[in-house]
Amino acid sequence: MMKDNKEYHILVIEDNQGDFILIEDFLFEYIRAPKVSWAKNFKAAETILSTYNHKFDIILLDLSLPDHTGEALIVDILDLCPSTPVIVLTGYTDFEFGLRSLSMGVCDYILKDDLTAMALYKSILYSCERKRHTLELEESEKKYSELFQLSPLPMWVVDLISLQFLDVNSATINHYGYSREEFLSMTLKDIRPESEIPRLMQLFLNNAPFHDAGLNRVMIHKKKNGDICHVEVQFAPIQYKGKKAHIVIATDITDRLDYITAIEKQNKMFREISWIQSHVVRAPLSRIMGLVQLLKDAKDDHVDLDNIMNWILVSANELDDVIKNIADKIKASDYKIPPDQ
Repeated sequence: MMKDNKEYHILVIEDNQGDFILIEDFLFEYIRAPKVSWAKNFKAAETILSTYNHKFDIILLDLSLPDHTGEALIVDILDLCPSTPVIVLTGYTDFEFGLRSLSMGVCDYILKDDLTAMALYKSILYSCERKRHTLELEESEKKYSELFQLSPLPMWVVDLISLQFLDVNSATINHYGYSREEFLSMTLKDIRPESEIPRLMQLFLNNAPFHDAGLNRVMIHKKKNGDICHVEVQFAPIQYKGKKAHIVIATDITDRLDYITAIEKQNKMFREISWIQSHVVRAPLSRIMGLVQLLKDAKDDHVDLDNIMNWILVSANELDDVIKNIADKIKASDYKIPPDQ
């Protein structure tokens, strides 16, 4: 029979020496060289785990120790070694208790009367693998939580059926002004102006959030203080506590749109000024240049100098009015410099 060559470090917490010897024999049947440690009571186990917790791959726990028993024993052992899978071995047939112990974090619950070498080995393999996946999932959830909460951009999770907020990060709370408790009692409709709710509902009726995941959309939102803002949202589907949901990242682009509007206004003004310069300014300027030329070409006293000077004055005043009009259009208040992006 092929034996498992992995070097398992196993702690057996068992007060009965005969049961310990039997467990040890079972371990050697399928594992080539298990490193087995023995604790006869909870105090000894506590000392070992406090000192060497990192070295154990699995813990085999009897629930009837002379100095500790039952659920309290499970709680204390799991507190001492939260990352190590624990298999309960017991002589008592109590299926209700077995279910409770599994919900508490125990990886398996085996009756000693049903214990065999194969059953024990399979339980060790499954428990180690299950614990590994559980720890990976917990690490993944921790990273998600850190990314979610530490994001400088508002982020939230929303139920795709009820539109209920399921989770919000601190940036969302700061930006919109609602508390976390308020958000969790609200839906997407509560951060929309009344005029925008039909558009929101139409999106969901058309299943747009299902089909357009990952795309950017610009929405109009309403803050708690009544301020209206334009928000670019990007969303992606996730499963959140058994519910179909979307995680949403929101970027307030209100200032950006205001600056675009200001720039468009300035561009329109510059086009008007350009037209004025190329058409309106040239008329009086051309007359002045022609009249000046007449003065230069004057040969005799028959030239009506007063009339020419009057026309020069009229044209100069007209040119002055045009320049004032341009100056009125170019005001410092019309120029809005966007902040550093």
